[in-house]
Amino acid sequence: MMRSFHQFACSEETLSGTLDQGDKSTGLLIVSGGNEIKAGAHAGMAKLAQTIAAQGFPVFRYDRRGIGESSGTNHEFLGSEADIFTAAQYFRQATPHVDKVIAFGNCDAATALALFGKEAPINGFLLANPWAIETADNSASDAPTVPPPSAIRSRYWERLKNPQSLIDLFTGKIDLRKLASGLKQATQKQENTGLSMRLKDGLESINKPCRILLANKDTTARAFLAAWNSKDFAATRALPNITSESIDSASHSFADDRSKKWLESQILETLNRTLLFSR
Repeated sequence: MMRSFHQFACSEETLSGTLDQGDKSTGLLIVSGGNEIKAGAHAGMAKLAQTIAAQGFPVFRYDRRGIGESSGTNHEFLGSEADIFTAAQYFRQATPHVDKVIAFGNCDAATALALFGKEAPINGFLLANPWAIETADNSASDAPTVPPPSAIRSRYWERLKNPQSLIDLFTGKIDLRKLASGLKQATQKQENTGLSMRLKDGLESINKPCRILLANKDTTARAFLAAWNSKDFAATRALPNITSESIDSASHSFADDRSKKWLESQILETLNRTLLFSR
């Protein structure tokens, strides 16, 4: 395996990318979430790229404008349409033997791909824990201190199923004031926000294979599920090109060993299926 470093133009700026070589004709484009550099938290995306490339699939990662080694101003994920398009385009130019590109993103990178990926030369999508929480600038880096009601309800339900929580309640280990405040927040009605409705429209417009991957105890995933399971998303859920898979985990970035291996297996399954049907 070889890893090479690349620079390419995007809207009068220069983006920095990294290519892990592979000889197969299906490749993986990794879009970074939040304000992370292309290597990911604790080099998680770099390690993921190495693992996938070891199976023969080329992998391309990049820093969007204003992040890491790329020039320009950071416009957050809602301003990343040009970055996604030019990265996918450059990936194909750098690997002429690749005829299918699958894009993977976690958190707000998943949402960005749903919103903008349909215009890019991308053949399929892996969207992990899509960001659907409304904040001041809709950025995952500006996450609210209080989770949405859906996430609070889910968290309390998990605790109620644990006998130790009842013991803690009756022995005074749980702060009743905090409990009352949390229950009040949990009973509030949650409306789908402008961002979640944009995400719905984006998913419905993709018209390409799309697999949603969820760590079902993660707050971001739970907020997405609240929108996904609502009546607003009924038509979206019925689309044949969209499937979903989940793992019983609270790891937003699939950092623990079990979650990491699950994510790798989901990605490899998708890449192998795409490779098979492209022959």
